[in-house]
Amino acid sequence: MVVTSYLFMSPMSISQPLAIPPGFEQLSKEQQIDYVQQLWDLIIAVPEQIPVPEWHLEIVRDRVSSHETAQTNTWNKVKQRLMSK
Repeated sequence: MVVTSYLFMSPMSISQPLAIPPGFEQLSKEQQIDYVQQLWDLIIAVPEQIPVPEWHLEIVRDRVSSHETAQTNTWNKVKQRLMSK
């Protein structure tokens, strides 16, 4: 069986459909999930090797920028405002 999911494919996605490993379909859903989790754990074992798409970095930069320019209050100011209500 070959599984093709184009719904979430990104430029970093594999271009060929993924072949299911032999015996995978005979596993229970719980075992299949465990198998995939173990694969994911292998992939993220070395975070420095995981490519980060540029659009992810842009989102992070935007969020950091908006946080830096956001108005912030100390806990005492917030508490004072709440207590005055």
